[in-house]
Amino acid sequence: MCWSLWTFISLGQRMKTLTLLLLSALVALCVCTGASDSDTRSVSAGDTPSDEGVFVKRDLASTMVRQKRAGAADLTQVQLESLREVCEANLACEHMMDTSGIIAAYTAYYGPIPF
Repeated sequence: MCWSLWTFISLGQRMKTLTLLLLSALVALCVCTGASDSDTRSVSAGDTPSDEGVFVKRDLASTMVRQKRAGAADLTQVQLESLREVCEANLACEHMMDTSGIIAAYTAYYGPIPF
């Protein structure tokens, strides 16, 4: 009786029903596995990670910090804007400006900055 009823249901309705059943099964599976005992157990003192690798010495940290780009701090906003206007006329320079910065793009395509 059930199979004959299944044949009368349209294909679109069967797909919706199948999708709903699969999603319900997936949600039930996620809920059941998410509440396992291994996730909710308390951490003992022996299981805590050590703090040895957290801190870095000052001289090592100063070499790891990214330095400012050379020359960018010297230029004013008006000067940078004029460089952008020159660089926007060349599509390759404009692309490099977007990826590497205006200073690198201008110097690559037009040589040293005249300011």
